[in-house]
Amino acid sequence: MTERPAGQVTAPEVVELSAAAVTPWQAGVGVIAPYDFALDRELWRWTPDDVSLHVTRLPYVHVPVTVDQAAALSKAKGVTRAVKALMAPEPRAVGYACASGSFVHGAAGQRALHDTMVAAGAPRAVTTSGALIDALRTLDADRIAVVTPYVDSVTDRLLSYLAEHDVGVTSSVGLGLLSHIWKVTYAEVAHAVHEVDRPDAQAVFISCTNVLTYDIIAPLERELGKPVIAANQVTMWAVMRAAGHHAVAHGQSLIDVAAPSAA
Repeated sequence: MTERPAGQVTAPEVVELSAAAVTPWQAGVGVIAPYDFALDRELWRWTPDDVSLHVTRLPYVHVPVTVDQAAALSKAKGVTRAVKALMAPEPRAVGYACASGSFVHGAAGQRALHDTMVAAGAPRAVTTSGALIDALRTLDADRIAVVTPYVDSVTDRLLSYLAEHDVGVTSSVGLGLLSHIWKVTYAEVAHAVHEVDRPDAQAVFISCTNVLTYDIIAPLERELGKPVIAANQVTMWAVMRAAGHHAVAHGQSLIDVAAPSAA
């Protein structure tokens, strides 16, 4: 072995970028979130590697998490501006990621919200509450238990929305929160799910896109022996499907049913 002269510094290995390297192509998906949405990272966890999320916020309103806030978040003017702000990177689909904002005015309000997004330029549009109904149909579930972080007046709007779609609710529980919903812990959510579940519930739905759920969905499904679906999950499942892609997760019934290997 040839000895290196004292003091000589070895040049680091240089890896040259081949001019023939193929640039990985990224599809774009737009997401419209409430102004207080704090869980961007959770949305990315359902996102496949070849998709980029373009997230924008709805205008700030100085009200707590009530029916008034939900109504403000669904106003056509704000939604239109948000969609237009997302159009420059040419997303394949746009998701409105707010449960209460998309069920507060019932089934007609959800349809109007969808139509507003399309009119503003979204090539395909989904809403959290519209995705919820599609997910329940995919899972063949029309009788569910419901967990929300809301005060009763907001939870009642969700139950009425479900009734319009002939979805029965075996039981429901609301945590009564008016702010800082993203701080609810996994333990609190899991406790509420166990508390609300009933033998005749075919699935459990956890509402609000500001509630963390990714890591506990699969364990809860194993414990309860039935599908557990959540607001962020159904939103990402639906918007990825609209964009021609598949959301990613392990052990989540909704995602597994739609996975390519399950087709």
